[in-house]
Amino acid sequence: MKFRDWDINLKVRLFGEALLDISFWTVFPFLTLYFSDSIGRALTSMLLIFSQILAVITALFGGYFADTYGRKRMMSISVIGEGVGFLIFALGATSFMHSPYLSFAGFTLASIFMSFYQPASQAMIADVVDPRHRSHVYSIFYMMVNVAVVVGPILGSIVFHDFTVETLLAIAFFDLVLLVLLQKFGHETAPLALNPELRKAQSSKSLGSVIVEQIKNYTLIFKDKIFFLYILAGIIIAQATMQLDLLFPLFIKEKIGNSTVLGISLTGEQLFGFIVSINGFFVAALTVFVTRMMSRYQEKFVFMNSSFLFGIALFLFAAIATPYGAIVAIILYSFAELMTVGIQQNFVSKLAPEDKRAMYFSAAGLRYNLGKVIAPLAITLSAAIGYFFTFSLIALLAFLSGIIYYIMYVKYENSSRSEHSI
Repeated sequence: MKFRDWDINLKVRLFGEALLDISFWTVFPFLTLYFSDSIGRALTSMLLIFSQILAVITALFGGYFADTYGRKRMMSISVIGEGVGFLIFALGATSFMHSPYLSFAGFTLASIFMSFYQPASQAMIADVVDPRHRSHVYSIFYMMVNVAVVVGPILGSIVFHDFTVETLLAIAFFDLVLLVLLQKFGHETAPLALNPELRKAQSSKSLGSVIVEQIKNYTLIFKDKIFFLYILAGIIIAQATMQLDLLFPLFIKEKIGNSTVLGISLTGEQLFGFIVSINGFFVAALTVFVTRMMSRYQEKFVFMNSSFLFGIALFLFAAIATPYGAIVAIILYSFAELMTVGIQQNFVSKLAPEDKRAMYFSAAGLRYNLGKVIAPLAITLSAAIGYFFTFSLIALLAFLSGIIYYIMYVKYENSSRSEHSI
């Protein structure tokens, strides 16, 4: 599917989200260090868990609202809320306020609205793209995110520490740019929202009935054994992959420290930014190539071996605590990440009924949202048992995730064969 054939919604989002993602990744990798220095490692860990629990709860409603009231409306509301959150973050970071707790409240608000955005965004792709091309389109968006992952940390290592407020204000500004693009060029794609009668019926419901309906819908979704295994394996692997933004920066700063790479002297923070940029570069450069290559293999083996490779990379990262050991580990980590790009969202779109597509994507988002809840525990655990044993435990969990993915696909293949035989 060529870019000129894309729906205008996709073109607008690709450009607008690129601006937003670059600015976001200028900040996000350095938040653990920022808050740990301000309020301590243990409290940072607990507050991160609390903020992500709130994000989990709101994400579940995000899918319902996107299906009922529309993708465009929910994406616009989410962008506004995220921008307000980063403005509050910036206010707390100013010299006259200097309140890390206010800043954290702003980050929490931004996280909540980010979790509203994703179900609508991913469901919109499924709405307007033929199933044959979905994996390819999802991989393009993933590649765009990782271009931001290359550029953002490089900028962040230069500007975030010295120009924190200005950087956060830039994020809020790009939220405004994306909002303008969505309003001017975007159009609605949700089947339910496009039906005036169904939309009117939904809008007449009380908040209590909406909550009850939500619980019933998600109960039905999670009774789908295949989808439940997909979520379970995803949560386990997500908390492992998120250590790139949580445990990696602390480990590099405290265990590797100031280093020389290719004749260039780097501080611990700069080395971390370099490592994250390597990850982003490999993902941005190879996403489409690896996605096409993985399409030749059975999905169950792709998912399983991706988790196994994540586990190997995490173990090597701690076992070889040197700059070049970290570089080798991050390359393996990056390839593991690339293996399942595109096929993850496409798998959800195959399972989901059309009228509940965003709800399925919202539920699928629990992989990352619950992973974010669990992941900060590794910071506390590392203080108790050390980095090596913490990384080793996370690596074992990644292997467990691979086994669950394999079991899930066996059940999915058996179910598909049964349906075709009827």
